[in-house]
Amino acid sequence: MRQDRRCTPEPAVGDEIDWWRVERVEHNRLLRLRAEMKLPGRAWLDFEVTREGDHTVVRQTAIFDPMGLAGRLYWWALYPLHALVFAGMFQGILGQCTRANQAGSE
Repeated sequence: MRQDRRCTPEPAVGDEIDWWRVERVEHNRLLRLRAEMKLPGRAWLDFEVTREGDHTVVRQTAIFDPMGLAGRLYWWALYPLHALVFAGMFQGILGQCTRANQAGSE
C-alpha cells in the first residue's frame, strides 16, 4: 500500500490507489484502474455501477492482457488466488459503503 497517496472522496484520472492508477472515471457509473505492478502483460480492474429497479448493482471485472506464454501461464496459475483476492477486496469495499451509509443516516 502506498503511503504517499492523496486521499480524496472522488478519484480522478491519474490518481494512485495502492498499486493501481485511475485510468477512467465516469461519475457514479465506472471506475477503471490500471495495474502499475510488474506483470507479464497489462491489467485493469473495472467497477461498474448500474441501477436495476430499486437497487444498485456493482460489477467488479478483472481484465488481463497477457504478453506471450509467460503471461498466459501467470494468469492461469494465479487465477484461483486472484478470485479470492478480488472477492475479498469487493467484500471490503461493500462493507465500507454499508458502514458509511449507516453513519450518514444516523
